[in-house]
Amino acid sequence: MQEVRQVIREDLGKEIQDLFVSFDDTPLGAASLAQVHKAVLHDGRTVAVKVQHPKVQAQSSKDILLMEVLVLAVKQLFPEFEFMWLVDEAKKNLPLELDFLNEGRNAEKVAQMLKHFDFLKVPRIYWELSTKRVLLMEFVEGGQVNDRDYMERNQIDVNEISRHLGKMYSEMIFVNGFVHCDPHPGNVLVRKCPGTGKTEIVLLDHGLYQVLTEQFRLDYCHLWQSLIWTDMKNVKKYSQRLGAGDLYPLFACMLTARSWDSVNRGIGQTPVTATEDSEIRNNAANYLPQISQLLSHVPRQMLLIFKTNDLLRGIEAALGTRASASSFLNMSRCCIRALAAHQRKITRSFFRRTQISLSQAFHLWWIDLHELVLRVKGLRLVSWVTALLCWLLPASY
Repeated sequence: MQEVRQVIREDLGKEIQDLFVSFDDTPLGAASLAQVHKAVLHDGRTVAVKVQHPKVQAQSSKDILLMEVLVLAVKQLFPEFEFMWLVDEAKKNLPLELDFLNEGRNAEKVAQMLKHFDFLKVPRIYWELSTKRVLLMEFVEGGQVNDRDYMERNQIDVNEISRHLGKMYSEMIFVNGFVHCDPHPGNVLVRKCPGTGKTEIVLLDHGLYQVLTEQFRLDYCHLWQSLIWTDMKNVKKYSQRLGAGDLYPLFACMLTARSWDSVNRGIGQTPVTATEDSEIRNNAANYLPQISQLLSHVPRQMLLIFKTNDLLRGIEAALGTRASASSFLNMSRCCIRALAAHQRKITRSFFRRTQISLSQAFHLWWIDLHELVLRVKGLRLVSWVTALLCWLLPASY
């Protein structure tokens, strides 16, 4: 607390007791760069106060230098492992994460960008009491997104949460190219909105974002479209355009967290099995040199996308909601919209723009129809199973 008081005094020019009616000494959360405390302002607003550790700024440059020395040493001992990209990414991202004003701007940008999602809550930033080392935000309560017990107690549907997360991140990646890259459970809360009772996802910690170039975003859209619809020719083409080279099968497996056999059969058609999960885990160690080589050759934008994908899969695993055919169809919708918007932008012909819009509408309608067929099949299966149970156990029903 002595260091927290020091940072607030230096950055805001006042003591804690002058700024807040109450200030909880025990942090709500603490990490390597900062910690967050709950407080109440004199006007009655309850806020979350994020305070940076005072020595982080000075220590970070030494940490990066040490990382660089260690990576070079590993390179000398094991030439096949290439991790210099790790140093480059740290050099680029750490200064951004240490600037809380940048985090506040990111929060407002993503809130505006995704305002059409009524299930998303991004805490409001209070700029009058924010600096590069202190960030004041609206205090929002909720349970961590991987806390199934919390969701059961509050009657929150885990499948609905999983679908919402998929929609939100598909929109960020494929449509906007502005991606929140730290969705670990501590940064993603769920709650029932006090006013409406609707389920909400609360997105926290906006320090680390990846801005995708238009070419990367479009190639990535094409790649996922190819993966979803099992177009293996274009899987190879767009994987190679994204730097995978001859390692494109490994690249596709890393993106989807599926085996190459499942990718070939269709990731939306074949459910994930325990055998496949075990096979992927057991084989990963054998491909470490190739994985290292791949990570050093793909565009730097891909690195944080990999990280984001892995964190989202970790949430799905905790919730027991691995990616379904429906979630892949939501991704496909975003890809179709993104590619159509780009095609409209680069053509001057009114007739061609109309043609593109009609094609987009047709493909989105076709996906809706496909999803309806899947639901009908699912309902039919449920009715068959229920009928079978009634026949086998008539007394129970």
